[in-house]
Amino acid sequence: MTEAEARGSANRLHEQLEAIIDLLRRQKLVEQVAHAQHGVHQDIVDNLLHRQHLAELQLQLDGLHPADIAYILEALPLEDRLSVWQLVRSDRDGEILLEVSDSVRETLIADMDQGEILAAVEPLEADELADLVEDLPTEVLPELMASLDAQQREQLQSALSWKEDQVGALMDFEMVTIREDVSLETVLRYLRRFDELPAQTDKLFVVNNVNLLTGVLPLHWLLVNSPERMVSEVMAPDVNTFHPGDDAYDVAQAFERYDLVTAPVVDDHGHLIGRITVDAMVDVIREEGESEALSRGGLREEEDIFASVWKSFRNRWAWLAINLVTAFVASRVIGLFEGSIQHLVALATLMPIVAGIGGNSGNQTITMIVRAMALDQVSTESVRRLWRKEITVSLVNGLIWGSVIGVVAWMLYDNFALGVVMTAAMTLNLLLAAFCGVGIPMLMARAGRDPALGSSVLITAMTDSGGFFIFLGLATLFLM
Repeated sequence: MTEAEARGSANRLHEQLEAIIDLLRRQKLVEQVAHAQHGVHQDIVDNLLHRQHLAELQLQLDGLHPADIAYILEALPLEDRLSVWQLVRSDRDGEILLEVSDSVRETLIADMDQGEILAAVEPLEADELADLVEDLPTEVLPELMASLDAQQREQLQSALSWKEDQVGALMDFEMVTIREDVSLETVLRYLRRFDELPAQTDKLFVVNNVNLLTGVLPLHWLLVNSPERMVSEVMAPDVNTFHPGDDAYDVAQAFERYDLVTAPVVDDHGHLIGRITVDAMVDVIREEGESEALSRGGLREEEDIFASVWKSFRNRWAWLAINLVTAFVASRVIGLFEGSIQHLVALATLMPIVAGIGGNSGNQTITMIVRAMALDQVSTESVRRLWRKEITVSLVNGLIWGSVIGVVAWMLYDNFALGVVMTAAMTLNLLLAAFCGVGIPMLMARAGRDPALGSSVLITAMTDSGGFFIFLGLATLFLM
């Protein structure tokens, strides 16, 4: 998809959202009029208008992809969200529940009774059910398991036995396998027996009589080779295979690196047990990016933007408390130099510049380091080189931009020594930002924590307190 097509798709989706919001607004207006006025004819008119708006909403929703409906539900306040959810066709509920965020899914399931939940999830495949099971009410699970056949139960239990960030929890059991000792003509006849192939099928998996994976046969190879040739002659024996215990994000990077659409999943003995598809890997990459962004801001989990005040408070309070402590420390640092600030008021106006530039530089460094760690580009041997490189970059930036702001301070306050102090403070605070920008994620990783967790809060605390101390300390030594 080109950039223009992507922009056009986003615009259409936004227009659909606006149209649904407008219909909901008009529906509420009709209800308000109905409450304010009375009379047989007025009630009939209001009822007709109400039904017309519902019919329009239903028509709009029926024409949308489940992912688009999920986007719209996430963008609506809770009351409107539930109103729209009630209008979604019941045979589409399961697909939409898979698409919405975890926090929004919770509100939708809470609005459904047990029968509606079972009807929504029973048509789903085992790997899709595994994504929803944790969010379903416990009283639904026994009946759900009883509704599955033996193979589905086994597949579901297999998917649930792995952590959510492992390939085993994401693998798909719908795939086409063939034998290596048959001709391509036999394979073609076999494929014609299917009503349709599983989604994302770009290759067939070749196994022997004990289900050991021996290779893959890309579909385009099947089409361009002579039907008389044997599968063993045409197949690719050397393929990218993964194990159910592999980290999903590492596998997603392999998909990107080798331009994969699907790949086989095998057990420790090489038996084919499932496949992993590119759409699952795209979801992994998106969720990893969202999780990293939330962690940097100190949010504990993904949050429904229309969640209750209490839920939002619980999600945000921890790092705000830490931020309060660090802000208090910064204020005490300023308090230590209260006499210097009273003696030279210009210090009060200039010190936020030192802290602000340091925080920005530190966030740049920490973003690069966290990304490199996520891509496994940082080894023990490279840490010192990274420190030297980032400190050198900060030194150059500090000298250049510190000199610029130093000259400005000199000209504004006609004080050459103040300009020199400003340059020195800026340079030293950028060096501190570089050191902490590399060190904070390294220490978090060594402690077994997410390197991105609260990183922006911590780096800002260090550069604020450190910047104030450096600037005011130098000013006290050389200007008083």
